[in-house]
This record gives sequence, structure tokens and C-alpha cells, in this order.
Amino acid sequence: MTPAEHRPAPYPPSYYAASAALPAARPVLEGTQRADVCIVGAGYTGLSTALHLALSGLSVIVLDGQRVGWGASGRNGGQIVHSFSRDLDVIEARHGRAQAQAMGAMAFEGGRVIRELVRTQGIDCELKDGGLFAALNERQARGLAAHKALWERHGHHELELLDRTQVQAAVRSERYVAALLDRSGGHLHPLKLALGEAAALERLGGRIFEASAAVRIERGQAARVHTAQGGVLADFVVLAGNAYLGDLEPELAARSMPCGTQIVATEPLGERAAALIPSDWCVEDCSFLLDYFRLSQDRRLLFGGGVVYGARTPADIKARIRPKLERVFPQLRGVRIDYAWTGNFLLTLSRLPQVGRLAPNLYYAQGCSGHGLTYTHLIGKVLAEAICGQAERFDVFARLPHLPFPGGRALRVPLTALGAWYYQLRDELGF
Repeated sequence: MTPAEHRPAPYPPSYYAASAALPAARPVLEGTQRADVCIVGAGYTGLSTALHLALSGLSVIVLDGQRVGWGASGRNGGQIVHSFSRDLDVIEARHGRAQAQAMGAMAFEGGRVIRELVRTQGIDCELKDGGLFAALNERQARGLAAHKALWERHGHHELELLDRTQVQAAVRSERYVAALLDRSGGHLHPLKLALGEAAALERLGGRIFEASAAVRIERGQAARVHTAQGGVLADFVVLAGNAYLGDLEPELAARSMPCGTQIVATEPLGERAAALIPSDWCVEDCSFLLDYFRLSQDRRLLFGGGVVYGARTPADIKARIRPKLERVFPQLRGVRIDYAWTGNFLLTLSRLPQVGRLAPNLYYAQGCSGHGLTYTHLIGKVLAEAICGQAERFDVFARLPHLPFPGGRALRVPLTALGAWYYQLRDELGF
């Protein structure tokens, strides 16, 4: 193949790519390299795993088919939201109190991992504290009170219920009747975080190869990860590609479904920005197909929402998101939208993550189900612990069942979309 065929695709034309100082492309893997651990995927899961392994003294190589943070890690909403896509009460109902308690002990750790890496590695990612869960009706408001009590039972106490007057002082929208403030939540520039973590890994001796997709894994006491032009021989391999892993391991692809979500960034709003969100907190509502938004450092409104099952890219992202944005903030009707982009996350049937081993030295973690920023940083630390011989926390996640989608891969998109339509209708009717 010619060198041009191994150049990574440019970063998607998002606000994040436009506002980050993008480094030069890293080298393509050529020939055979040796490392203690080879990680497939240079997103948050892979970078967190690699950083924690490097901090423990292991040699690490990270492979990516594109560039660092090219997928969901560099395109997401940038909101620090705790717990999992299915919360601890659902986990207890499905899997028992012991499982809920074990996962609850880790449910609020991911945000601390992010802040620790930002602090110790000197990562400038525009980190700000504070996040709101906003209720659209009284049923959702009652749910927030239960949510607060649930998280407090598991030791998280940085929470405050806000009434209508308080939430509308924080967010100038008539849509919300109440909110739950999580002071340990927050928001950041997701691509700057990924790029900062990659630079930190390289300072610690880790190696990253871009435009170096894994095409085959040869299992054995020392596994060999093959790319188009080379390979990595490693004692351990971690699969951390999530929605961008493809069919490298068909067993994993069959258990999950890539889904797309869309975000827009308005023109800079100047003084109008403080009049929209005086608190400068990030916000997500309590609907099944939720809206989420925040202000950027240069005072744009970043607004996302909705899901496209099967990861198709809508023909007109702006037309899809603008009605949602203007419903929340009618004072922005007609505002110029400078950027619109989509990105994929990986959905599981249970909405709980999938973690395990395909062989004694072949680990995987996938299926954040839209709740990935904090979880990926937690699970990277947990994977590193397991590789270093402390697997107790890894086993908590590994024992969760991995359910197949009804009807297999052919029917997973229409059946999931039908279920989502039902919950969206309930939200709209206030049931």
C-alpha cells in the first residue's frame, strides 16, 4: 500500500476540532513492536487504561485506526455525569443488592479519576464544576428526589434539589420545573482532554500509533495484534474501540449496536451567554431521549440531543437539533449555528457496560450506552488493576450478563427504535 493509504482521516469538522491545537499525526505502525500491553483504541477507555498501566511501570503501545480521540471521545457532549446508563436502583432490581453495592462503590469515581489526571498531568481541557439534571414535569421532579436519595445511599452527597425559581435562576428557560444540582459534576472540552491524556502517556514512555487499525489478533501466551503494515507482540491485549471496533472480534460486535448522537455549536454569544446560563453549569434533562447543553469557553451554546439507532448520519443535523434548541431557549430563535456534527456511541441491550476476557490475556470493555465520559476513565483504571493482578473490581463488571439483541443484528435497530418511541411518548405525555 502507498503511504497515502495509511494516512488517518482528518478529525470530523466539529467545534472541538476547530478549537483544539491539533498535533501532527503520529507515526503508522511498521514492523513488529514489543510491549507488555497492547491497547486497541485511542479513546478514553484506551488512554485511561494506558495511563494507569504506564504509571504502574508497564510498557504500553496504543493502536488506533484513525487519530487520538477521533471517535466519541473527541466528539461527545463533554459533561461529567456519574453512575451508569442504568442507575443503581435498576442494577439492584435486576442483579441483586450485592452487585448494586459493589458497582455503587465505583459509580462516582470516574469524575475523580478525570480530575486527578487533569491535575497531575497538567491537562488544559477547560474543566468547570457543576451539572444539572432538569425536570420537565412533576413526575420527573419526583424522580429527581428519588435520584438524590439513591445516590446518597451510595455515599454521594454533593447534591442539592432546586425548585422552579432556583433552576430558572441557573438556566433561563421556562421548560424546567425543578432540577438536581450535582456539584461534583461538570463539563470540559473532550478532545482537549483526550489529546492531553495522549501527551501525558507519551511523557511516561507509552507509544501511540495512528492510522494503524488492528485487523487480526493472534491469541497465545504472548498475543500478536496485526495491522496492515506491522504488528505488536504483547503479554496482554485490551480491546477499547467501543463503537469504532468494527468486526475485529465478531463476538463483541454481536452483543452491541453503534448509535449516533448529534451536537451543534452556535455562533459566539458574547454577553447573551451569561443571560442564558448564569450558573455556567452543564444541563441535561430527564427524558429518555434527552437534550443536553452547556456553554463553551468562548461563550457558544453547545446543544445536543436525540439518538439515531444504527449510527446513520442525518442528512441535516442543524435542522434536527435547531427545534430542540429553540424550544429550550426561544430567545435564540434564528441564531447562527457554526458547527454541527455527529458521533457514535455503543449501546447494549441492558444499557449496562460489557467487560470481560475473550482469552486469559485478552481483555475488553465496551458499551457505555451514552454514559461514557466518567465510566471510561473508571474502567481504564479497573482494567489496569486487573492486568497488574488485582481483579476484584474488574470481576464486578465482568459478571454482568451480556444480553443479545432480540432478532439478532438484523432487527436490533427497528426493535430498539420502537422501544425508544414508546418511552419518548411517555415523556411527552408526562406519564
